[in-house]
Amino acid sequence: MANRTVIPFGPQHPVLPEPIHLDLVIEDEHVVEAIPSFGFIHRGLEKLVEKKDFTEFTFIAERICGICSYIHGMGYCQAVETVMGLEIPERAKWLRTMWSELSRIHSHMMWLGLLADAFGFENLFMACWRLREGILDVIEETSGGRVIFGAAKVGGCRRDVPDDLLARIPAQLNAVEDELRAITNVFRDDFSVRQRLCGVGLLSRNDAYDLGAVGPMLRASGVAQDSRLDGYAAYDKIAVEPIVEESGDCWGRTMVRIREIYQSFDILRHVLPNVPPGPVDMKITGAPKGEFFARLEQPRGEVIYYVKGNGTKFLDRFRVRTPTFANIPPLLKMLQGCQLADVPVIVLTIDPCISCAER
Repeated sequence: MANRTVIPFGPQHPVLPEPIHLDLVIEDEHVVEAIPSFGFIHRGLEKLVEKKDFTEFTFIAERICGICSYIHGMGYCQAVETVMGLEIPERAKWLRTMWSELSRIHSHMMWLGLLADAFGFENLFMACWRLREGILDVIEETSGGRVIFGAAKVGGCRRDVPDDLLARIPAQLNAVEDELRAITNVFRDDFSVRQRLCGVGLLSRNDAYDLGAVGPMLRASGVAQDSRLDGYAAYDKIAVEPIVEESGDCWGRTMVRIREIYQSFDILRHVLPNVPPGPVDMKITGAPKGEFFARLEQPRGEVIYYVKGNGTKFLDRFRVRTPTFANIPPLLKMLQGCQLADVPVIVLTIDPCISCAER
């Protein structure tokens, strides 16, 4: 039997900006077991519902994660609205869908750049992030923010988007998409990229399902599951087909995210010309009394928001189950048997957000 060594990976690592810590048990260059440790950045955000009223807490929910901020805020609002029996205006639903898909594009483009950086392709990293700025420009023009939008509120949207601006956005998106194809072709076709991704970090369909994987992690292993099919916001009026790959490796997870970027462009082309007229918010009376689970599709996967109200302006409970938390068990499975040099790439392919997971 080969000698075993325990090597700490994180919480500070030159490849990963996220403070994830793994104790890697290795034999020679092979990982036998990965033992996770968490709790480095616990912020107590869920406890703040006892001090911030249910309308103010939207700003806290948005700060669970910067990159996924809009859908965090929107998911919280959706849960509170359901408890209160509110039916928000149609225009607000379509604008929420628009911002959700813009959030998905900028998150996936950021991730592609980080993946390129993980296997040492610095030019590809910079190209992805340079092009992502075009999406952030659209987000800033419509919401006022570049990463944290501040556009969601209980009862609808915090601000409207003029129709003339909605009409201009498709041309901006088309320009980004045209440039993006040359970049994603490198991920698809470059020999060195394929060598680092193909056959690495395998996760079978059964393991992905049994271990509770979500999002691109689950779909890259052949399971067609996407919470947008539940029809929240305006998704009940939009044909959304889950993007699925069968390889279950780092390559498959990369291809799922690349294809989802182009799917989001197609969704936005349908949404933008069809945003109905009317108000974007409604007057709120009363306070939430009851409880509800809201399920939405973050760029990283399914996220669950639980709220419980007692009829006062302060909620009794707010709880979030984030996709990174759900994807940790599948990650540990993928790391078993891999090469030590492949650990940073495998960890990155779950698109980890430890701020989300620890709150």
